[in-house]
Amino acid sequence: MKTTFASTGFELVTKRTHKREFLDEMNLVVPWMELTRLIQPFVPSSKTGRPPFPIVTILRTHFMWQWLGLSDPAMEEALHDIAVFRELAQLDAGATRLPDESTILRFRHLIEANNLASQILATVNAKLTGKLP
Repeated sequence: MKTTFASTGFELVTKRTHKREFLDEMNLVVPWMELTRLIQPFVPSSKTGRPPFPIVTILRTHFMWQWLGLSDPAMEEALHDIAVFRELAQLDAGATRLPDESTILRFRHLIEANNLASQILATVNAKLTGKLP
């Protein structure tokens, strides 16, 4: 993760919350790059409109959405309000644009339309059982 002004050690908060502990643990056990490679072929390419977010950013947001049981609008707001969520999603603290509820919904539809949920689960389970590095 790149260093930003908000992550240089000048933060006021020093307590490691349960939420941060959980997200740090999940960050270690989820095979983000393998999952990104799995999803990449299904992501449509577009030459117009806003530049897309990196797949890993939306994937990490999708996982948080699931873990926390949030609605799409609530996940969008959480990304704006909670620094640890932006950090896990690999969004710069100074980002002028964050994934909105439509982006979160479209990604979920992409997962559903291409039956990727079972493959994602199998990949995570393989990592947890030691079958992936």
